[in-house]
Amino acid sequence: MTRKLFGTDGIRGTANTEPMTAETALKVAMATAAQFRRGDHRHLAVIGKDTRLSGYMLEPALTAGFTSMGMDVVLVGPMPTPAVAMLTRSLRADLGVVISASHNPFQDNGIKLFGPDGYKLSDAVEAAIEARMALPFGPDLASAAGLGRARRLDDASGRYIEAAKATFPRGLRLDGLKIAVDCANGAAYKVAPTVLWELGAEVVTAGVQPNGLNINQGCGATSPAALQELVVHEGCHIGVALDGDADRVILVDEAGRQVDGDQLMALVGRSWAADGRLRGGGVVATVMSNLGLERFLGGIGLALARTPVGDRYVVEHMRGHGFNVGGEQSGHIVLGDYATTGDGLIAALQVLAVVQQSGRPASEVCRIFEPVPQLLRNVRFAGGQPLDAVAVKRTIRDAESRLGAAGRLLIRKSGTEPLIRVMAEGDDGALVEAVVAEIAAAIESEAAGSGSAP
Repeated sequence: MTRKLFGTDGIRGTANTEPMTAETALKVAMATAAQFRRGDHRHLAVIGKDTRLSGYMLEPALTAGFTSMGMDVVLVGPMPTPAVAMLTRSLRADLGVVISASHNPFQDNGIKLFGPDGYKLSDAVEAAIEARMALPFGPDLASAAGLGRARRLDDASGRYIEAAKATFPRGLRLDGLKIAVDCANGAAYKVAPTVLWELGAEVVTAGVQPNGLNINQGCGATSPAALQELVVHEGCHIGVALDGDADRVILVDEAGRQVDGDQLMALVGRSWAADGRLRGGGVVATVMSNLGLERFLGGIGLALARTPVGDRYVVEHMRGHGFNVGGEQSGHIVLGDYATTGDGLIAALQVLAVVQQSGRPASEVCRIFEPVPQLLRNVRFAGGQPLDAVAVKRTIRDAESRLGAAGRLLIRKSGTEPLIRVMAEGDDGALVEAVVAEIAAAIESEAAGSGSAP
């Protein structure tokens, strides 16, 4: 079975247009409830969301779908995606649902599904849910007396706060550290500052006044410039930038310089290896991670396993091959000892622990390796298959030849937006810039209708 509705990270689109409508959300919930029916026990779904205005539309639609199939619902309100995954396991629920489009702007939204183990669903299960959506629901509907019930979990935030704090090394505190945290006006706007403060830090906050429209707007992990300025202006030791659903993190050192996911994986991987905690003999990352990370890990005797883009594929490889550290350059850091999906706050805590224990500035601790020149350009296209065009293929082959063994080229379609991502890296920065520009121009020309026919 193939998937059309589900992408690389659940279902995503513009709010109140297909597939992000109340009607489709209702059907997704009904089909998912039917798919996860197992035994005669009272089934339960946990639903969390970020702070987007459209969450008010999608949450009741999903609730109606689940309850119509006889499944109870626990509503936890705005909560980080990893918190919903944690609560799904903690409450022994049959599935978890997150209403979020992660780092996208407010007008987008999405639906992410987690199984009872707290892990994102496989491609096969998502395809099965899609297939069920095309079938009549009549035979599976609950009786009038068997309808599900919905309730709110008042202590959801407290549960996650305590779980996050428990990942910090016992006996260690953040006393003496001044930390700026940008919550992207998203799901972690309450819990992240609370965790840092309760662990002893002096906390400076940004992005903690959501209004339904300002999530990820000039703030958070995808727009860290404001945090960089804040860290320097306030004299902070370090800054933490989360995205809208807090499953990714970018750090900022005391000088205002970004620390991306590759550096974080290198830091945690080396630290955990030194402590004898690292499993799998290395780290799992995607094809987007910098060649410098691979070289650094190899230099200290650790491997870098690469997967397709998407933290779900990182997690699948980690689970299948015994790794406990993985992630993406964009800041999805998955620490298998503590979480089943990317958790920006918990990843930040592990880095903060290393910084605090070292007694050195974040700029010295967090800059682990020198990245190889790498350039990523997103090329928007309206339709068609520009990558199949003869001219585009020719340009790509020429670029690969020029980069040679000292470089790497990756071209792929986005799984969540109408974009083609063109990435190149190599020791020659000027060459990297040139080949990316040439490939992007060829794709744009084809997308505009002036390229060669395939």
